[in-house]
Amino acid sequence: MYGDPATIRKILTELGDTWAVVGLSSNQRRAAYGVADVLQRYGKRIVPVHPKAETVHGEQGYAKLADIPFPVDVVDVFVNSALAGPVADEAAAIGAKAVWFQLGVIDEGAYERARAAGLDMVMDRCPAIEIPRLG
Repeated sequence: MYGDPATIRKILTELGDTWAVVGLSSNQRRAAYGVADVLQRYGKRIVPVHPKAETVHGEQGYAKLADIPFPVDVVDVFVNSALAGPVADEAAAIGAKAVWFQLGVIDEGAYERARAAGLDMVMDRCPAIEIPRLG
């Protein structure tokens, strides 16, 4: 329901290649680190968003979405469901085209708000799993 194949394909192939990865730090044991690496290998520019604003995978990090000084196409969210809704709202506020909530991240209210704001959205999916499936 929150990850139909057409929307997944659209986000991964049509909406742009700049992905802000919220929750991405230099901690290699975290899922965000590996997913960001896969996104880079598929030609996406990743932008780490984490309170530490660390450089990750060679890309400058920012403390919050609003600090990013260039357009972001997709906001990939690696925070727990209780914190994800405000991130989706921030994605709309910065003019992102889509929001992607990672596996286990579900907020139906955020989904409805993002869709109402004109953003495409996927929840409870992983782009690192989906992108190789596109062929």
